[in-house]
Amino acid sequence: MTITSTIPFKHEDEVHEEKVIELKNVTYHYSPKEQPVLQNITLHLYMNEFICVLGPSGCGKSSLLNIIAGFQKPTSGERSLNGVPYSKPNPDIGVVFQQHNLFPWMKIKDNVGFGLKMQGVPKKRRSALVEHYLQLVQLDSAGNLLPHQLSGGMQQRAAIARTLAANPKVILMDEPFSALDAITRETMQQHLISIWKKTKKTIFFITHDVDEALLLGTRILVMNSKPGRIAMDLTNPLTRVKQNDSSHKEFQELQSYLLSIIKKGEG
Repeated sequence: MTITSTIPFKHEDEVHEEKVIELKNVTYHYSPKEQPVLQNITLHLYMNEFICVLGPSGCGKSSLLNIIAGFQKPTSGERSLNGVPYSKPNPDIGVVFQQHNLFPWMKIKDNVGFGLKMQGVPKKRRSALVEHYLQLVQLDSAGNLLPHQLSGGMQQRAAIARTLAANPKVILMDEPFSALDAITRETMQQHLISIWKKTKKTIFFITHDVDEALLLGTRILVMNSKPGRIAMDLTNPLTRVKQNDSSHKEFQELQSYLLSIIKKGEG
């Protein structure tokens, strides 16, 4: 694989699919007197994509996720979901955080079904959905346990099941595996790939780990800092070429290239 020094092609130039999320010229300031955290972000998220977001600390990755989630309002610019502008959190957008945020006093099955209960889903239907999603994340034998009785990886799988149970179109994930040890993290990556393939959700995944982005993503964004902006939008060429083999020559070449882009964008 030959990699040039130019910014690779934009995703939307190559793929013509249904847009789920659209940001247009989004800028975000903590305060008017400060430099923008994000500047002129234009971005489309498509159905069934797995987008991984890389960038140096402080480049605005989490702020971008919070704006997509509806937790923060852009200072300027537009955002839309399925072509409709939105200004607050939407049930079609689910979020998985770094910490699992499970209710410690609730059994896992009740945690997974909590959102459904709040939506008024009948008990029988709710139980069936909870069972389905626990099976999907391979926790069907853990439904009656409390969160503290699960390992870190199992807790995060339960959090993913809770998000999936609400059936959002888009799942935002803010470094969900960062607190896990290397072996558990690798296992979770494989679980997530399997879940994504089965559910066909759009996943927007923030990570500091270039290897993780190459292993998971069908598309990789690299952000620069001061102000935060998208420096590169790349369709991952390894998706169908030994993507899970970090010793593969193409993997190593792209890994080095992405690291160089990140270092250039540290500001």
